[in-house]
Parts: sequence; structure tokens; C-alpha cells
Amino acid sequence: MLRRFGLSFVFTSIATLPVTAQDVRITQDMLTRSITLNGAEIVIDRIQDGEHQLSGDFARTSRACPPFFITPMTAAPGVTTIGELEVMDFLETQVAAGTALLLDSRLPEFFGKGSIPGSLNLPFATLDSANPYRDDILIALGATASGGGWDFSSAKTLALFGNGAWCDQSSRAIQHLLGAGYPAEKLLYYRGGVQSWLQLGLTHHIPTGG
Repeated sequence: MLRRFGLSFVFTSIATLPVTAQDVRITQDMLTRSITLNGAEIVIDRIQDGEHQLSGDFARTSRACPPFFITPMTAAPGVTTIGELEVMDFLETQVAAGTALLLDSRLPEFFGKGSIPGSLNLPFATLDSANPYRDDILIALGATASGGGWDFSSAKTLALFGNGAWCDQSSRAIQHLLGAGYPAEKLLYYRGGVQSWLQLGLTHHIPTGG
């Protein structure tokens, strides 16, 4: 049902350097992170070129405000902010178990240029109550209609991200979800987003299918 709303997984191909050539590690004790999602293996590692630098939009440090501004560290009370290692843990434990989703809250044109492996694209605007299909999306996320409201007891835990600390697309998505009654404890906020992910040289892949 998620596919109906344009959500698509980003998967990686396994193309890592031999361990003996791995100088840039994820942590002191971790060379790469291998995660199996829906029967497909994804491998997260870091770019091994010590001279590599960002290029394009994500290399920019300053954008006009509005519409771009530095977002608060916390998206909303009760919503936990996480970093890159927690995103990997989230994929390996909760997403792999089918109890959670990693959501790229950006517009499709951003997602189409590349995203975090294992993520789904659910644009923030689709969660606005004005969207006539919003309720169908909540159902796809595991909510059930109950007495004129919603029962989120079986809803998936969601981790959301956008372009970076200057992008409010994920925080807006979180506000829309909270407005619908989604429990704050089932929402996680990766504030660093794609820019922080890329700045650390982590695996970033283009979606290969709808």
C-alpha cells in the first residue's frame, strides 16, 4: 500500500573496498555496516578518498532565510533527536524487523537525486491534514481508525530526515504527524539529514525503481 503514495526504497549494491584497504572507518571498531532489509543486503561505509570534498548544493554553507533557516535541535517535545550511528542502529534493528520506517521527508525531486540507503520517500506535504489521501497514508503506517479518531498502538516507529539542519521538511512532517495524534515516542528526528550524512562520506545512493 505504501507504493501507492509514491514511497520507494533506496537500496545499495555491495561495492566496498577490501577490509585491508579500509582506512576511513565508521567508528574505531567498525569498517562497514551490513544490513538486510526485505531480503536485500545494503552496505553502509565511508568514501575512502582522503581528499574527497562535497560539491554542489550540499557544499553550500549559506542560504537565504526565509525559506531556509537553522532548525532547533528538537523537532517537538517527546521526539528524540538522533545521529548517524543511531540511524544505522535503527535500520538494523527496527526497520529490518518490520516495526519501523526510515522516512526521507523531502520533495520527490530531492529524493530522486539520492538518499540514505534503506529510506522511503514520504514528502512532508502529503501528511498535511488538507491532503485528501492523508488518512490512507496513516493507515499504511499502521494506524487504525477508532471512534472518530486514530489508534496508533500498532503504528510503526518512524525516523524522519530532510536536507540538513537548515531544512524544515522533516520537522514539518513531524508536526503534521503529531497533529494527527501520532505518539511522539514513536517519532525520531535525524536533524543532520542528507548534508550531514554526505559530510561524513557515508553511502548515498540514487533510487533505482518506483
